[in-house]
Amino acid sequence: MLRRSARLLRSSLFLPRPSPQTLNPIPVANPNLLIRFSSSSPVSDAELRKYAGYFVLLLGCGVATYYSFPFPADAKHKKAQIFRYAPLPDDLHTVSNWSGTHEVRTRVFLQPENLSDLEAAVRDAHQNRRRIRPVGSGLSPNGIGLAKSGMVNLALMDKVLEVDREAKQVKVQAGIRVAELVDALKEHGLTLQNFASIREQQIGGIVQVGAHGTGARLPPIDEQVISMKLVTPAKGTIEVSKEKDPELFYLARCGLGGLGVVAEVTLQCVERHELVEHTFVSNASEIRKNHKKWLAENKHIKYLWIPYTDTVVVVKCNPLPKWKTPKHKPKYGKDEALKHVRDLYINSLKTYRSEIDTTKEDIDQLSFTELRDKLLALDPLNKDHIIKVNQAEAEYWKKSEGYRVGWSDEILGFDCGGQQWVSETCFPAGTLKNPSMKDLDYIEELKKLIEEEEIPAPAPIEQRWTASSKSLMSPASSSNEDDIFSWVGIIMYLPTTDPRQRKEITEEFFSYRRLTQDTLWDKYSAYEHWAKIEVPKDNEELAALRERLRKRFPVETYNKVRRELDPKRILSNALLEKLFPTMEKAQTTS
Repeated sequence: MLRRSARLLRSSLFLPRPSPQTLNPIPVANPNLLIRFSSSSPVSDAELRKYAGYFVLLLGCGVATYYSFPFPADAKHKKAQIFRYAPLPDDLHTVSNWSGTHEVRTRVFLQPENLSDLEAAVRDAHQNRRRIRPVGSGLSPNGIGLAKSGMVNLALMDKVLEVDREAKQVKVQAGIRVAELVDALKEHGLTLQNFASIREQQIGGIVQVGAHGTGARLPPIDEQVISMKLVTPAKGTIEVSKEKDPELFYLARCGLGGLGVVAEVTLQCVERHELVEHTFVSNASEIRKNHKKWLAENKHIKYLWIPYTDTVVVVKCNPLPKWKTPKHKPKYGKDEALKHVRDLYINSLKTYRSEIDTTKEDIDQLSFTELRDKLLALDPLNKDHIIKVNQAEAEYWKKSEGYRVGWSDEILGFDCGGQQWVSETCFPAGTLKNPSMKDLDYIEELKKLIEEEEIPAPAPIEQRWTASSKSLMSPASSSNEDDIFSWVGIIMYLPTTDPRQRKEITEEFFSYRRLTQDTLWDKYSAYEHWAKIEVPKDNEELAALRERLRKRFPVETYNKVRRELDPKRILSNALLEKLFPTMEKAQTTS
């Protein structure tokens, strides 16, 4: 029991774990204290005015509370819930993704402790036609794992099952987090080949959505999978690998959780190694001159483009040379690097007549991303204010140039900032020997679009690269091993809990995303990352999206295998049903 309690606590540190519903209705006047008027005691004008004042005060408080409550989900549902006079049931849980952009309420949230429990849960759901959508750590911006009808999470199935030091392979339960796995591999002298920006994903989740790191020679993370154990509704537990069932293996590796619950994964690892990170500031002209060379020479590389400036932050990471350790003492200290951003924040508080609720000591304790969030919160949709924040960010990076040495899992991380909307596209960029340079053309057009449309686009626009993947549903899928793909992410932060402001930012972001889609996606054959794709509300747009997906991915094959392994769609949710409907449903909704 003690071990289970400890694991429950550990698994709740980052996962938006469901908790009893806390979104209580606005308290109303005690019914025992209702104002009563008696026909035998006349009421004076003063008393009537007093009671009218009470009523107006109560009504005003209700309205104020309603418009200030940080709703994270669908507006109609929220408004209906908030004015219920009875509390919500104790067994109704709220589960949201990390950014708070998607949320569901459910009574079914299963956390099996072992494979037998998972098999029983899937079997029971299949027999009773009850959905239990696989959900990982809740980090996907689009909430791809959420389903109000029910979910299954493997946070308690987080063991390292086997390490083959000679073959450099590890078998794990799919609920283990990347950070936990990396820590466990240290004693064996191993690590993962590549990493995304953060380390809190469950292994099952990071593989299923086609997540990636950066490096034109390194494929997306699903390519590290050697074999998987899937618990399927119709066929029970099956193990897939390129030797046993290559067709299903390459489909299921990036299966979006729709073909089976990933229970165990065997991953190819590499020797644990240190990296030298070199961060410096460049510009578009210098990038064009050096781009081909940098892609070829650097194991990991990414560009952070800062809108409304010519600043490009270049981050290169390469194995630490055994014969030489670079001097990595920065030219400027932390306070000097942050000075411009801190000064802008203090001056902006005065400009916006905001009360300075933090002392200088408090401000000095804030990191760069925390300062940026606070700056953006002052006026997140004012283009001129955003330009100042972006310029301050450019100054910060100019004074943060230098080298850093550390283990690969430490160096490849990136502080992404606070809650945010993200749209990330993946598109072909030629080969490593002969890059097409379309990746830089894409950025040039994107920055021009931002300026022409006066979009309040914050920094950064993050650009990364990967090699191709053999996984059929990967955005970087290609049969040509020499192909490389560029991944570009645009962003808008949600630095406030005010519901109206979050709604306005959301609307502006989707306008921004739509402009990039209309201008760039078809031209560059760009497709969104599965963890960031959003389903259009308009039926015509949805039909167009489905058609685009059919051109790029083997949708018919995917649906055929879904029908075989999960005929009752118990592992599905609204997002999958809308993106990959059966033909009958597609014709109905078109």
